[in-house]
Parts: sequence; C-alpha cells; structure tokens
Amino acid sequence: MIVTLTANPSLDRTVELPGALARGEVQRAVAVHQESGGKGVNVSRALVASGLDTLAVLPGADSDPVLSGLHDAGVPFAALPIGQALRSNVTLTEPDGVTTKINEPGPELSGEQQEALIGLLLERSRGASWVVLAGSLPPGVPADFYATIARRLRSSADGTASPNIAIDSSGAPLAAALAGDAAGKPDLLKPNAEELAELAAAAGFTNVSTADELEADPAKAAEAAAAVVASGVGAVLATLGSKGAVLVTADGAWLATHPPIKAVSTVGAGDSSLAGYLLASTQGGSAQDCLRQAVAHGAAAASLPGSTVPAVHQTTPHAVTITALQKDSQ
Repeated sequence: MIVTLTANPSLDRTVELPGALARGEVQRAVAVHQESGGKGVNVSRALVASGLDTLAVLPGADSDPVLSGLHDAGVPFAALPIGQALRSNVTLTEPDGVTTKINEPGPELSGEQQEALIGLLLERSRGASWVVLAGSLPPGVPADFYATIARRLRSSADGTASPNIAIDSSGAPLAAALAGDAAGKPDLLKPNAEELAELAAAAGFTNVSTADELEADPAKAAEAAAAVVASGVGAVLATLGSKGAVLVTADGAWLATHPPIKAVSTVGAGDSSLAGYLLASTQGGSAQDCLRQAVAHGAAAASLPGSTVPAVHQTTPHAVTITALQKDSQ
C-alpha cells in the first residue's frame, strides 16, 4: 500500500488553447479537462491507473468537487472535513507545450485541523510501504509540517518497520525537510531542476547552478543531488524536463533519458514520474529500474492532455537509456 498526503488539494481545470496565449485578448479553447488534483492526489491517481493499492489522505468534505472527482475516478481516499471549500487551479496549455498555471492559495487550516490531519494519516498509513508527502501547504500550516509528519511516522512505528517517506514539494516546505534532524528527513526527495538548485545551496553545495544549467548538464545535477544525499536524505530523484531525470543514492548516480515526445501538457508529469518510481520500487526493482520507470511515466504523462495520468501499459520503459554518472560533490 502506498499512502499519499495532499494537504492542499485542488480541482484542476486545464484549458487547451489553439495558439500562443495572447494577453488581453479573447481566445476560444479547443478543449477543457477537469481533474481532482494536487501532487499527492496525482500520484495516487497514477498508481490506481496501474493497478496498485493506494490511499489518498486529504482535507475536504465528501460533497466537495475534488472528493467527488476522486470517487468517480475510483481513487480510494480518507478525508478530513474542514468546513471550507477546497481550491481551484487553472492551467493554460499552448500547442507547443508551453504551460501557464494559476494556483489559488487554498483554505486556511487551524492548528486543530492540522493535528487531526496528521492523526488521520498516521492511522491510515499503518503497514504502508511508502508514504508520500506532496504539494504546497495551505495558509496557516508551518513550513516544517512535512518534516514533523516524518518524525511522527517514524516514532509511531512501535517497533515495526516504518514506511519509506517521499517528499515532493517546493520552497520553504522543501527546505524544511532538509534542515531538520535525521528523523525528519525523507528516504526520497523528488525536486525539479529549480528546486534541486535551492536544495543544493541549502546543503552547502558551493558549485550552485541555475535550473537551466542543471537541466543542460546532468553531471552537475548529479553533483548537486549528491550534496543533498550527503546531508542525510536517502535518495534524490531530480526531474530535468525533456532532459530526463537523475537519481542519486549513497551507492551511485544515474541519468535516464527518453526519446523525444510530442509534449501535449506537462501538468502532473513530475507527479507521474514519482508514481513510476514507486511502482518499480514496490515490485522490488533496483535503483536503475525505479529511475527507468520514473522517466517512462513522466514522458507518457507529458504526451497526454491536461493532467491525465498514464497507466503502466502506456509507458515505454524499454525506450529509456540509463547512464552511470559521477556523484562527487564539493
């Protein structure tokens, strides 16, 4: 079982434009897609599509459109009513794959609601192989929320094996996951290139590069990820857009690339990459196997409209090339 927590879920509307976005002009959409979203929700959706057992934990009332959408999609969930409507996000996609996102902040969670959400997660994640803590945090939630949950998950194991913990976030919540003690650090971080640059700087990596430079130079991305691993994180899966992804563990570093695809929408591609990694992990795959399926899932997601997630049979892991990299860090 893989349990995901989405503290700030959303109803995601993706609007496909017939041409480039024209600011200040009236444009007609060629298609509109609507999905229940948020990073953890997207991971659970992708896992369900591939037949894996998963549970999405999130705030919201059963009547909320986000939860209704999960029910209609057959995604198992456990929800904490908060007496407020969940947020809506809008994504505009252009024919060449350029994506513009407008995300609402989400409803504020009180201290009591935060504690109740943690309690619900702890209860429903007993026996889970992985717990995924993903996405932005809503107003009122401290930046170290995910690090706090990681500690609570491990301290509540009661002598049994605690689940592996993956974190996929950005900004302050991601930095806080790296800044705490060992108990609060994840087994897996999944940053994109921009987030990896921020993490590497926080980890003391002196050869910090911009996101564009990391995407252009996977070897440098591996060095940056190695600095993060050296700080106490189990592994870093860094997605580099069309350049593929880098995986760094204590045992090695690898680059995975996929042949070029026609990008339709990049919304949720990173979430699908994480789902692909977890899928291979639960099947006993090696680090390279997990990386291969991650890139195959991400490529498949980018070729689908809106925030549609691929099933494993829609992915092409056999087309992915794995290259070993040096992971020296300064």
